[in-house]
Amino acid sequence: MAPHQHMPTEDPLDALRERIRATQEAAEKLANEPRGAGDEETAREAQALVALLQTLRDMVPAELWQQIRDLIRQLLLLIRAIIDWWVDRIESGPSAPRGAAPVVEDIEIS
Repeated sequence: MAPHQHMPTEDPLDALRERIRATQEAAEKLANEPRGAGDEETAREAQALVALLQTLRDMVPAELWQQIRDLIRQLLLLIRAIIDWWVDRIESGPSAPRGAAPVVEDIEIS
């Protein structure tokens, strides 16, 4: 590289990796915090997550971003189905027969 050539000061991918690492650390810290503590910090961490997603959105093509959004939506629907299953299991208590087939409900994905 010529000595007079200008080098970018920060690689966008390195910046994204750093934000992802910081967000992951914050999420782990948040998960280990007692409930009710750190409401202000929770708000800051949520803002950091939103900023990370905005950076990611700005870096990827629109078609790829739509695929990422669809994937996230499907993952959230899966998590909701798992939570619903656990809630039903908790509410039915020990009286539910073991091995009984769970009620399956169609979830429309549009």
